[in-house]
Amino acid sequence: MTLFTRLSSTAVRRCAALALGALALGSGAAHAGYPDHPITLVVTYPPGGTVDAVARIIAPTLSAKLGQPIVVENRGGAGGMIGGSVVAHSKPDGYTLMLDASNYAQNPALHSKMPFDTLADFTPVSLLIRVPNVLVVTPSFDKVHTVADLIKLDKENPDKPISFASAGPGSAQHLAGELFNQLAGTHLQHIAYKGGGPAMIDVMGGQVPVMFASLGSAWPHIKDGTLRAIAVGGTTRSPTMPDLPTIAQSGVPGFASYEWNAVFAPAGTPAPIVNQLSRALAQTLKTPSVAAALTGFGAEIIASSPADLDKFRRAEIKKWQKLAKKAHISLD
Repeated sequence: MTLFTRLSSTAVRRCAALALGALALGSGAAHAGYPDHPITLVVTYPPGGTVDAVARIIAPTLSAKLGQPIVVENRGGAGGMIGGSVVAHSKPDGYTLMLDASNYAQNPALHSKMPFDTLADFTPVSLLIRVPNVLVVTPSFDKVHTVADLIKLDKENPDKPISFASAGPGSAQHLAGELFNQLAGTHLQHIAYKGGGPAMIDVMGGQVPVMFASLGSAWPHIKDGTLRAIAVGGTTRSPTMPDLPTIAQSGVPGFASYEWNAVFAPAGTPAPIVNQLSRALAQTLKTPSVAAALTGFGAEIIASSPADLDKFRRAEIKKWQKLAKKAHISLD
């Protein structure tokens, strides 16, 4: 090999390395301007509920962190699957995001056919908050003041099942009640309503004695005495009611039931964008005014990484699939 050939070979290798470096820089630069126009945050439930409230609490501060408007768009229906389908089939460029709730992980346990693949069609961004369910009873239900009372009453009267209300078949409240039945060995009877509001109204009125309600929606009624809290469904006591034991502490080990909210992007959204969004959401949730608004209704602020949300969603899906199979619950 001549000196000229060796020099030429070296030059070619250097040019190739420079070209690859330029491509890498170009790839990073493609995301450097993100975001440069408004971002749509699809809420998978109608206006007025907890998910919608969370979206509207975080949107202004998140907009300030990212420097672009956050447009909250409600696409409710089918337990979150209508909005989920919109996001799953959107362009993966970071401009269409989804704010979903615990039904995200429960739907695969309840439906054999869905308009998207829950794991494959979404990229996790951040688990924002979780709100524990709380076991509440109508104040006139004098026989039950503790979890032990409820279990004892149920087992002493097998021919007179105690009813619990929920927002509907397959709802978070329904599954919490079925989880309680499985772990406590009880036979509480499910009474399904068309929404959490009507269910809670009937519990307050005494038509149905028990509900595994979201702390966020039940808290105002617990404060004014129209509902009586028995135990909280989280793994730890709630700062909102520190004197109230957990269901697990009250004789049902392993019980944990939360309603949670998380942000997802369409599958294929570039990692730099996903990480930028996750950091902006964490900063948003740490903002004092946002944190105060969320903790005010019993929420626990999580602000997870994308990797932690991925791990969480897989565990949740597995948990509810196991429960639905054992309890023979299906919405097909």
